[in-house]
Amino acid sequence: MFENENFESAPGMLDGLDDIEPGWTLAVWLSRINLDELSGHDRVVVLRAHQRMASHYTAQTYDAMASVSDSISEIDDDPQLATESAAAEIRAALRLTRRTADSELSLALDLRRRLPRVWKLLAAGKIDLRRARAIIHATSHLPIATAQEVVEQVIDEAPRLTTGQLSVRIRRLCLDADPEQTRDRYQQAIADRRVVAEPTPEGTAHLFGLDLPPHRVAAITRRINQIARSLRSGAESRTMDQLRADVLLGLLDGSSSDSSTRGGRGSVDIHVDLTTLTELTDHAGELSGFGPVIADIARQVTDQQSRAEWRYTVTHPDSGQVLYNGITRRRPTAGQRREVEAHNARCVFPGCRMPATDCDIDHRIPYGEGGPTITPNLAPLCRHDHGIRQRAGWVYQTLRDGDHCWTTKLGHTYTTSGRPP
Repeated sequence: MFENENFESAPGMLDGLDDIEPGWTLAVWLSRINLDELSGHDRVVVLRAHQRMASHYTAQTYDAMASVSDSISEIDDDPQLATESAAAEIRAALRLTRRTADSELSLALDLRRRLPRVWKLLAAGKIDLRRARAIIHATSHLPIATAQEVVEQVIDEAPRLTTGQLSVRIRRLCLDADPEQTRDRYQQAIADRRVVAEPTPEGTAHLFGLDLPPHRVAAITRRINQIARSLRSGAESRTMDQLRADVLLGLLDGSSSDSSTRGGRGSVDIHVDLTTLTELTDHAGELSGFGPVIADIARQVTDQQSRAEWRYTVTHPDSGQVLYNGITRRRPTAGQRREVEAHNARCVFPGCRMPATDCDIDHRIPYGEGGPTITPNLAPLCRHDHGIRQRAGWVYQTLRDGDHCWTTKLGHTYTTSGRPP
């Protein structure tokens, strides 16, 4: 493939490196590459190759951990003692703390025994440890058979998803896998809701609200963001994070004197398929800014949030195509923006999950260059990624299926979707 050992060349010479499976052949090629002699485009190719090798070796490490446990299990009839003994072996061999050794062995056994498909994907270099951990964690509450069924539905897409996208996709599948069990777990968690205050070493404090209803959290978060944005002015020196924190404190302790913090209503954006809306099925809904929620929340939350503004999108249960969208309670936003947000639930930049309702609406062909203000030319981009698109030279095209094909400054392409995962 690479006939010349001198890698200094035009961008794209190393594209074939993406096709080499991790192992000794790829390791040899990587050992002969001098990054300083490569174009920016090809340095990204080398980065991907090193990541595949790192994933491959990580999988072998966890395989070895599991095999240590197997060896001890063969000579010790007590399963709990065998696990503790194996963790002790690993702890001593790798100079780990006891807690870390226990955690690492648990992950190794999950990969090799509970979800072997995930281990195979890691060993093949198709996913990294971050994605493997996300899959293991998101399915940890499920019986083995159900967890394996969920993994089978997402495993082929896992390599192209970020950990955030992957976690949301699995959470939705978990909700749909056993709606009755999911409903019971939700009700138990809600019964355990609480507020926790925790001091920090810096002398400050953390305030946590745990196991709260997600639709109310989404509405509260949206309201805090709206108030914080309204306080921004030329003379305002506080960052948005500081403003949000101050708004929260002012609302809770009643000390805020700003009229914008009184009254008003939270805004919630939810996607739900038609069969769930009509109670024919119990598919999970999608709460913008939060992720999947159980069917009961998707159906009942409007009545519970009687003061909130609601934007809703009804989709086909099989194709996911938008059937209808609209707005309730308050004067609606511009029709074009509503249509763009209905078709793209979040920022369409690679890997971003910012809700479309909190994004800028971007002209794919810039307005200043004659781009028309029509929905096919519009897409939601969060403020940060909107800036990257404008300042860093990234461009994108809208595909026939509604996805977006991005081309980076260094010439790489990525396909994204603004639809819920």
